[in-house]
Formats: sequence, C-alpha cells, structure tokens
Amino acid sequence: MLNVTSMGGMITMPGLGLYHGSKFALEGITEALGKEVAGLGIHVTAVEPGAFRTDWAGRSMVRAERHIPDYRAVFEQLHERRAENDGPHLGDPQRAARAMLEILKVEAPPAHLLLGSDAVRLVGDQLARLQAEFQYWRTLSCSTDA
Repeated sequence: MLNVTSMGGMITMPGLGLYHGSKFALEGITEALGKEVAGLGIHVTAVEPGAFRTDWAGRSMVRAERHIPDYRAVFEQLHERRAENDGPHLGDPQRAARAMLEILKVEAPPAHLLLGSDAVRLVGDQLARLQAEFQYWRTLSCSTDA
C-alpha cells in the first residue's frame, strides 16, 4: 500500500504550516498503520516526493488574504519565490509513477520512500540537523530520568 505524502512531511518551509502539519500527520498515520498491519503481511510505504512538474504551486494554489500586516513582507517574498520556481522542477511525474509501481513489487518495501534528488538532499540535511541537535541536548534530555 502506498500513501503519497510529500517531503513536506519530513521538512518544513516558512509559510506552509498547514500544509506541513497535514503531511506530518499523514506520515505518522502511515508509519503506524504499517506497523499495525505488518503481521498480516501488508506493507505500507509513505511516498515523499520533492518538487515535481505539477501545478502544485501554480494557478491551483489558492491563497487566503493576509490580515496581519507584519506577515505581509515575509509571505510576499515567499510567494514570489514559489511563483518564480513553479514549472521546471527536476521531478518527472511519469518517472515517479514508475518508481511507485516498482516499489509495489519489492518483497520488503521501505516505510518511507523519497522521490527526487531535492527530497533526498533536503530531508537528509534535516535529519543531520536533528541528529546534531539531539546530540547537543542529550545531557539535558536524559536528565529527566528518575
């Protein structure tokens, strides 16, 4: 079974809090479901694509009007950058479909499957940052044990 989520369920970017929240939730649901049904021989994979040649950030993106002036300057820059980058993404949807069909044939598919070199890079960077942060705060984190 495949649940298509996004690299946005593993990393975050400013201005996309609701999007990321829904993707993080789908990641957790998918991972838990995979553990729940593993004994039945059912495999569940969260597919996490990066930027693909779709209309995700283009004309299909509906934006709510901003009512907080302090956010306007931040979000206008983000929206401009997304609009500039919309279109010629590295990810090819047909190749993504082939990769998803391929993973369905694997005897032991992964719980998480990144698609696209941007997803591999950005999620890898995030994991390294998290590991460094956990290590830095390890003593404080462990100090709460009884």
